[in-house]
Amino acid sequence: TQSTWGHSECLFFFRPQLVCFALHSTTMASRPTWNKKRKFVADGIFYAELNEFLRRELAEDGYAGCEVRVTPQRTEVIIRATRTKEVLGEKGRRVRELTQCVQRRWNFPDNGVELFAERVLNRGLSAIAQAESLRYKLMGGLAVRRACYGVMRFVMENNAKGCEIIVSGKLRAQRAKSMKFKDGYMIFSGHPYDTMVDRAVRHVFLRQGVLGVKVSIMLPHDPSGKSGTPHTMPDHVVILNPKDE
Repeated sequence: TQSTWGHSECLFFFRPQLVCFALHSTTMASRPTWNKKRKFVADGIFYAELNEFLRRELAEDGYAGCEVRVTPQRTEVIIRATRTKEVLGEKGRRVRELTQCVQRRWNFPDNGVELFAERVLNRGLSAIAQAESLRYKLMGGLAVRRACYGVMRFVMENNAKGCEIIVSGKLRAQRAKSMKFKDGYMIFSGHPYDTMVDRAVRHVFLRQGVLGVKVSIMLPHDPSGKSGTPHTMPDHVVILNPKDE
């Protein structure tokens, strides 16, 4: 089938469990010299579209975000996931299919883009992974309260400072309502909210309607940044030991 994508013609190639896009227009790989504003907008659109595609394709494999690195030789896409074995596939077949898909969609030259899989060290501190976990629990028919408390307990057992889960929609009756579950310490404003709180939103398509799921995790402090955030709260006070005279 044919449809329009902005001002350009787009063809959809359907494969088993895979959707490939090919654009007949100006793309990421062959674009003219733009001013800075257009470049940032184009990079943002590229990242948003790539992230959405990978999220839909790798939802069952614990997809937890991606990172795009542009080098003079090629563009590298690092896919973060909890189950990297499933992302790579048998003998790397699945990641090669994804690479071909991205290459065709954005018109990259041969060997112009490469996909890598990186394992999430602590999935209990990944809001995206926990939102997907909660989504599959709700789709499986588990009660909302039981599913949310299970996810929240798992997050807090992984040394998170705090956790908040909001589920809204037609939970039991026909009337829509919102349920909020909290545990630990959580902030909601200022710059630390952007650097210290990991957030994710997912939609659960059920027979009675759509549920909205929002998971917020207050990350612990870790100077290396591997199992937490290297940032600290602005009001955090460190008392040093007195010097020996």
